[in-house]
Amino acid sequence: MLLLTLLLCVGQSVLGQLEQSQFGDDLDSELADFDLDIAPRRVPRQVKTILSKETKPHIQELSIKTTVISRYAFTAVHCAMLNRRAAAAEGVFQFQIPAGAYVSNFTMIIGGRVYQSEVTPKQKKKVKPENGRAGSKESGDASPEEAEVFRMAASIPGRNRAVFLLTYEELLRRRLGRYELTTSLRPLQLVSRLSLDVTIVDHSPVTDLQVLPLRNGRSSGTAAGAKTPAKSEPPVTTAVKIEKNVCSITFGPNIVQQAKITTNGMLGDFVIRYDVQRDMGIGDIQVLNGHFVHYFAPKDLPVVPKNVVFVIDTSASMVGTKIRQTKDALFTILRDLRPGDRFNFISFSNRIKVWQPDRLVPVTPLNVRDAKKFIYTLVPTGGTNIDGAIRTGSTLLGDYLSGPDAGPNSVSLIIFLTDGRPTVGEVQSTAILGNTRSAVKEKFCVFTIGIGNDVDYRLLERMALENCGMMRRINEDADASAMLKGFYDEIGTPLLSDIRINYTEDSVRYVTQHLFPNYFNGSEIVIAGKLSNQSAESLHVQITASNNDRSIVLETDVPLRRRETETEKHVKAATAAATGAKTPGSVVAQGLGVVLGSIAEDFVERLWGFLSVKDGLRRRLRSQTSKEREGHVQQATNLSLTYRFLTPLTNLVVEKPEVLADGTMAAAPTAPPAAGDAPSTANELPEDADDGKQRESNEKPGGQTTSLSNKIGKGERRPAKKSITFSKTSADGDPHFVVEFPLSKLTVCFNINGEPGHVLRLVSDHKYSGVTVNGKLVGAPAPPGSHKQQRTYFSTITIVVDRPTRAYIEVTPKKVILDGRDRMVLPCHSTVAVDSGALSVAVAGKANVTVTVGGNVVFVILLHQYKNPAPYQRDHLGFYVASSKGLSHNCHGLLGQFLYQEVGLARLPARGDAAPAAVLKVKRRSVPVVRKSRRIYSGTQSVDCWFARNNAAKLIDGRYEDYLTSHMFDTGEGHGTNRV
Repeated sequence: MLLLTLLLCVGQSVLGQLEQSQFGDDLDSELADFDLDIAPRRVPRQVKTILSKETKPHIQELSIKTTVISRYAFTAVHCAMLNRRAAAAEGVFQFQIPAGAYVSNFTMIIGGRVYQSEVTPKQKKKVKPENGRAGSKESGDASPEEAEVFRMAASIPGRNRAVFLLTYEELLRRRLGRYELTTSLRPLQLVSRLSLDVTIVDHSPVTDLQVLPLRNGRSSGTAAGAKTPAKSEPPVTTAVKIEKNVCSITFGPNIVQQAKITTNGMLGDFVIRYDVQRDMGIGDIQVLNGHFVHYFAPKDLPVVPKNVVFVIDTSASMVGTKIRQTKDALFTILRDLRPGDRFNFISFSNRIKVWQPDRLVPVTPLNVRDAKKFIYTLVPTGGTNIDGAIRTGSTLLGDYLSGPDAGPNSVSLIIFLTDGRPTVGEVQSTAILGNTRSAVKEKFCVFTIGIGNDVDYRLLERMALENCGMMRRINEDADASAMLKGFYDEIGTPLLSDIRINYTEDSVRYVTQHLFPNYFNGSEIVIAGKLSNQSAESLHVQITASNNDRSIVLETDVPLRRRETETEKHVKAATAAATGAKTPGSVVAQGLGVVLGSIAEDFVERLWGFLSVKDGLRRRLRSQTSKEREGHVQQATNLSLTYRFLTPLTNLVVEKPEVLADGTMAAAPTAPPAAGDAPSTANELPEDADDGKQRESNEKPGGQTTSLSNKIGKGERRPAKKSITFSKTSADGDPHFVVEFPLSKLTVCFNINGEPGHVLRLVSDHKYSGVTVNGKLVGAPAPPGSHKQQRTYFSTITIVVDRPTRAYIEVTPKKVILDGRDRMVLPCHSTVAVDSGALSVAVAGKANVTVTVGGNVVFVILLHQYKNPAPYQRDHLGFYVASSKGLSHNCHGLLGQFLYQEVGLARLPARGDAAPAAVLKVKRRSVPVVRKSRRIYSGTQSVDCWFARNNAAKLIDGRYEDYLTSHMFDTGEGHGTNRV
C-alpha cells in the first residue's frame, strides 16, 4: 500500500535525479520553497551552521499521517532524504514506533526504483541478514511508555533523493479512562518540511480531547492517563478541529520553530489523549465485511475489594534513585488503599523479609503508618532471589484466601517489582515459572514490573501472562515513582471479576480472548471475531461477571445489518477526513491519507488479525508442551503473513539498491540474464493464509476491491482501469491448454505432460512483434486415485519484449518483476498498476496480473494460491490470451500457432457398435478428438471442447519436446524465431 502512496502522490520530481542547480548549500535557497513567515536573514545562526555543513543525506521532508477508526490506528510515515554530495552516501531512516504496534509495510524509492519489503517467517535458527533485514520485536504485548526503533540504512547515489515509506498499526488501549496516541518526532536533525496529521473517527462522540506538550525522553514522568498541569498548552502550530464524531489534529512547525524547541531534531513525543461517550449495557459492537469487534467498558459500578501483596526488590542494584523513587511510589499507593482492601509487603534480596508474617492486614491508619515505617527502613543490599520472593508472596496470599477472613468476591493480586535477573536461589527461568505456577494455582493474578536495562523481561512477561497479569517496563531514565503509581492506578480499582462474554452458538468463530479474570476501572475489554453466517439478522450477546457480593448478567440481541450500516458510515467519514485533510506538508503528505483510507476500509478484519496475533503470542508464552507451543506459533505466524505484520515470528526483508564506486546507481539490466542466472528472487512473498481457498476473483479479504491505476516512468500511456474480457485461449492447471477458434465456432483442448523444470514456449513472435512468452513447470504428486504419477503446473511465466526497447516481466504467484526503464518488484498481494513504456502491468491483489504490450497485445495471468495446500497442490499460474491483435500471423508456440489458424471438424463413419469418431482437420492433418468439458477462469466457468490426446500429437506442429527452451528468457534468436 505504501507503494500506492508514492505512485499516487509523487511525480518524477521525487523519483528521478535532481538537476545540478537544485543542489546548493545556501540556506536561503533551501528556505525559499517554504513559507516561514520570516526573512531568511533572521534565521538563528546555529540553524544555518547545522544545515550548511551537512555532509550526510539531509531530510527534506518528514510527513506523518494517522487515521484512528474506533481506537484502531493506522499510521503512514513518509521521509524524503537528499544526498547533496557527488559521491554516494548512506542514508539512515529510523522511526520510533510504539512497542505494541506492528509494522505492516515498508518501501524505499531510490534512484527512481521501487524496493518493496516483504514479510517472511522467522527462521528457528538465526541466519545472517540478506538484502537488508529489519528485525522484529520480541514482546507479545508492551507498555504504552515503550517505543522501539525501526531502522533501515541504504546507499543513496550522488545528487539524488531517497524516499522511505513506513506504515504501522496499533490498537489504542484505554487506561485510566483515556486512550493515548503517541507519535515520535525525533528525525535527529531539523527538517525543512515537517508535518503531522491525525484524524480520529469513532462510532461514539469523542470527549476530553487533549493535546499534551511535547514529551521528551524515552518516557515521561507521567504515566498514561495521569493528570497533566492545568496550564499545559499543546505544541506551537497545533490546530484541533472537532465536528461530531470526527476530530482532526495537525502539527507543522517550520524549521525556525523546531530550532526554538531543540536544535538536534529530538522534538519528542506528540501525545493525544481522549475518550468517547459510552452507554451502559453490553458495550459497542461494530460489524464490517463478515467480522465484528466488541468494546466493553462498563462504568458507575461499585469497587470490588482487593487483596494485594507487594513484593519489592531491595538488592544492591536498587541503591540510589531506584529505591528512592520506589519508596515514594509506595508511600503514595498506601494513601490510595481503600478501607475494604487487605495488603502486605515483602522485600527480597539474599534474604526475604515479610512485613506481617502469615497474614494480610486491613487498611487502618495504624497499619498504614506501620507499613510506611517498613518501607522507610528498606536498605538495598545483596543479590536477587526472585524465585524465593515470588513463592513466599504466593504462599502468603494463597493461605489468606483459604482462610476465614477472605471475601467471596474480592480481587487478589501480587505486584512484583525487580531491577535485575535472578542471582540467588533458583536462577533458571523455566524452574522459576514452574514454581510460580505451582504456588499461584490460578487463585490470583501476578503483575510484574521491571526497572532498567538489566532485567529478564521475558521472564517477567511470562510470569505475568501465565498468571493472568500484565508486565510493565520502566526505562532506566524514566521517572519510576510516577510510572509505578500510574501502573498501580490502572489495576488499583477493580470493578468486575470472572468476566465471560458469549455469543450466539455457531454464529461466530475464531473469537479472540473472551474470558477475563478482572476488569479494572478506566480500562476496556476488546474482543473480535468472524461471523459464521453473514446473512443473520442479529447476534445474541451475553456477559456474566461478579461484582463485589453479587453476580451480573448482561444480554441483548445486536441487529447486525444496522450495525454494519453504521460502521460503514463512520469508515467512510474517516476515509473522507483523511484524504481531504489539508496537511502543512507537501502533496505527498496529503496523499498519505489515500493509502490510509484504502487499508482502513477493512479495519475490523485487520483489528481481528491484530488481536489474534497478540493472542497467539500470549498463548505461546503460556504453552506447557512443545506441541502446544508449535500450534500457537504456526497460527500466529500465518496471521502475521496474511496481514503482513512484523511480529516476533516474522522478519521484514528489503532488497537494497546497488550503488557503484563512483556514486552512481548500478544500471538496471537491459537484457535478460543467461540460462541459470535468473533475476533475484529475494522478494518472494509468503503464501497467502486467508481462507484456505485459492482466490477466484480480484477481491481483497472481506469482499472489498481496490482499483488504483498509477504510473512510473515517462510513458504517455496509462494502464486501462476497466476490466478486460479475455478469450478462452489459455494454459492453466495441470497444465491444460484451451484454444478457441471463433470463426470455426470450435474450442479445442489438450494437455502437455512435461517434467518439472521444463520451460515451455507458449508464444513466439520475437522476429516480428518482438514478443515471447515462456512458462516454467513445477511438479507435484498426483492426488489419490489418479492415473497419473505426478502433476505439473506453471510456477513462473516470463514475457520478453524486444521493441521499442528490451524489457521483460517475470510473474510468480507471489511477485511480479518488471524490468523496463527501471527494475522493480511488485507484490501480488496488493493492487497496483505500473506503466514502463514497452510494457504495462496491472496487479489485482491475490487475483490476476494483466500485462499489456504496445497497447494491443494483452495477456492475463491468474494467481492460484492456497493457504494450506494438500501434498498434490502447488501455488501456480494460469496464462490467458486477452488480445492478440499486435501479434503477427507468423506467431508460433504452443498457443501462438493457433491464434490465426482455423480448424474443421469431421465425423468418421461408425464401425460396428462403436459411436461415430470425430477428427479435427488442422493444416492437412487429421487429429482424433473426443468431447470433454474443461473448467477455466479459476473454476468459475466451464467450456466444452474437443480433446486431443498424447501431448497434442498431430494437433501441434512437431512434438511437444520441440517447444522446450533452454531458459526463461530464451527468445529463440539463435535457432530461428519459430523453430519446431
